[in-house]
Amino acid sequence: MKIIPLSEGAFTIDATKQFVSFDTDKDDLQQRPLGSLLVEIQPFVIITSKDVILLDTGLGFNVPDGSLQIHQNLLNNGIGPMEVTKVLLSHLHKDHSGGVSKEDKILNQKFMSFPNAEYYVNKDEFDFAMAKGKPSYTPTEFEILGQTDQVIFTQGNGMIGDYIKYEVTGAHCPFHQVFWIEEDGQKIFFGADVAPQLQQMKNKFIAKYDFDGRKCMELRQQWWEQGEKEKWTFLFYHDIKTPVYSFV
Repeated sequence: MKIIPLSEGAFTIDATKQFVSFDTDKDDLQQRPLGSLLVEIQPFVIITSKDVILLDTGLGFNVPDGSLQIHQNLLNNGIGPMEVTKVLLSHLHKDHSGGVSKEDKILNQKFMSFPNAEYYVNKDEFDFAMAKGKPSYTPTEFEILGQTDQVIFTQGNGMIGDYIKYEVTGAHCPFHQVFWIEEDGQKIFFGADVAPQLQQMKNKFIAKYDFDGRKCMELRQQWWEQGEKEKWTFLFYHDIKTPVYSFV
């Protein structure tokens, strides 16, 4: 399997839930509001023998020519948006679901950003996100998921085909889910916002911004120990320095 991080850049986020671009070479975190977190926004594409899989869809920002940044990031890696066959959504917070759809301003209509892909999202997460709304969720960006036959709503734990496993963890938000992709003896784990950064895997850390911070911590410890034994490759959506870490 081939792993390609699709970095959208570094950002700070504070209690307002606004993502503000951060230049790691020039900006000073201390000049940002007290309590600001520094994070990378980093979807991943996984190329397997069967699929081109996108893990979460980023912020949905546009590049100067008006196209989606995630589309441009894919094209920069030789992958066209039409080639994506599966979009796996861990949850629908706006930094993970902004690229679910794109807007045609001339037609004043939203379209699925990856027209040839099946989208997988937990049904309870979708219902919760639609009801909860801002500031953590932006329903206008993903409400199309309830209006298209491209979506497969998951419930509980299960398998997608014979090599992708999903599991509802909650912890970061009530219906957050994680994924394992396994092929030819390689196991990739995407813990999304329950396991967002390498440092959090190595240290006991309870975050106030999590729905259940203690459960997040306990799951990270469990996955890290299991991953070391079973030689997993971890993908870290919010890690500035280490998007991919492998025990292999």
